[in-house]
Amino acid sequence: MDLRHALRSTPAVRDFLPLPVEESTVRRLLDTARFAPSGGNRQGWHVIDVRDPERRRAIRDVYVDAWVEYLAHLRAGVTPFSPLLTHEERAAVAAHHAPACASIGSDDFAARLDVSPALLVVCARLGSLAATDQDLDRYHFIGGASIYPFVWSILLAAREEGLGGVMTTVAVAREPTLRAILQLPDDVAVAAVVALGHPRHEITGLHRREVDNFATRDSFDGPPLGR
Repeated sequence: MDLRHALRSTPAVRDFLPLPVEESTVRRLLDTARFAPSGGNRQGWHVIDVRDPERRRAIRDVYVDAWVEYLAHLRAGVTPFSPLLTHEERAAVAAHHAPACASIGSDDFAARLDVSPALLVVCARLGSLAATDQDLDRYHFIGGASIYPFVWSILLAAREEGLGGVMTTVAVAREPTLRAILQLPDDVAVAAVVALGHPRHEITGLHRREVDNFATRDSFDGPPLGR
């Protein structure tokens, strides 16, 4: 597949045909994705291909619990899990928790997470991350730069093989429970859950903001790039 086309047309896929994704296929995807860049080429990722039905159901339950909170944020009119939420906004989220819980149906992606043909948990070895923002007085995210290109490479590799998938971080909101389910050591954190499979429907016509909306010259409030 042409790289430019793949970059402009790879969607988040959450609805899969009931067709298996074999362990050998996952290994092949990872064999391609492992060439993703990382800080110091330390490749601080670890992937758990979850096949055990009981563990899958447990991860689903964790995901659903966090998804309820995500929906409560939306109902409260705020960005889910934003680091800039005020105390008043957090209170509004709590007030919407029960209605959000009642809104989840059996056909929702969250409720069906455990039957995804492939369910990967991508972890980060904390000792491998150059978290250059750790001492700044703001939300920290730099360490993810050594992990998420690898996750995106998994999705691109899957696309080339006719598969689709989605990277989700919702369940990380309940990481202590995930740690117990997956028996993670103390120096390893959960970065994402990736569901993969054969797409039930082809998604076309992706919509994203135009370059003028996010790129400027010389300063944050500078003129649009290339104008």
